[in-house]
Amino acid sequence: MTNKAIIHTDQAPAAIGTYSQAVKVNNTVYLSGQIPLDPETMELVSEDIAAQISQVFDNLTAVCKAAGGDLSNIVKLNIFLTDLGDFPVVNEIMAQRFQEPYPARAAIGVRALPKGAMVEMDGIVII
Repeated sequence: MTNKAIIHTDQAPAAIGTYSQAVKVNNTVYLSGQIPLDPETMELVSEDIAAQISQVFDNLTAVCKAAGGDLSNIVKLNIFLTDLGDFPVVNEIMAQRFQEPYPARAAIGVRALPKGAMVEMDGIVII
């Protein structure tokens, strides 16, 4: 029997479209894309890529926590960047937020992201 639950927290930005912050099916959580919005103001935190990446990880952390886990439970992480030249900054900040074994990961260059963000991430979590 499939057990499906919608995950929501006020500690991460509210959905800005027709989606949920995450959906949990049995012990798997599917995280929707997070951009660097401050959950309180719903505005981009900064024009600085490091600040944007850090905020995205903060937002993912909040949704993981609401689902009963944390970043260490992410098994697959997708990273979307408007400039793949920013990838070293992603690696630097990931090294501060994750420990080995690291999740599987993809990095994809995109032309644009919602609200003018420079980074978006989504993922799959196992609780």
